[in-house]
Amino acid sequence: MARKRTLDLKTLRAQADAAEAKDKEKNEDEEVEEEEEEADDDEAAEADAEAEGEDEGGDGDDDEKPKAKPKKKAAPKKKAATTKRTRAPKEPPRMKAIWVVFDNSSKRIKEFAYPNKADAETFMAEKIEEKKATFYISLVKEPMTA
Repeated sequence: MARKRTLDLKTLRAQADAAEAKDKEKNEDEEVEEEEEEADDDEAAEADAEAEGEDEGGDGDDDEKPKAKPKKKAAPKKKAATTKRTRAPKEPPRMKAIWVVFDNSSKRIKEFAYPNKADAETFMAEKIEEKKATFYISLVKEPMTA
């Protein structure tokens, strides 16, 4: 019993690109052929109109103009492949690290600059002795203000 091989995304993408290229070439060939046929039809219509004008005679008293044959409508042109516009990714804001002392309900009590961790620990120890409650220190990253 033969097992089918699962294709990876790279292989599938290559196959899809090859199919698109083949379709694009086919469409371009069809457009060229249609344009050539339209040009031939237009030339034939002009030649017919001239021939009718000559066959009617050269009296010169004709008030009626020879009727022109209606031209075929041009096939709608396909839009050129547009490139997708990609937006430049926004730069993430610069972050600063700070030490924050929180109480038991995760409410911020006081903030300290990153190099002042010892100050934050002493403040936390004072609060624990003073209030007989639980406090903790955490490192928090915040966006820098200009």
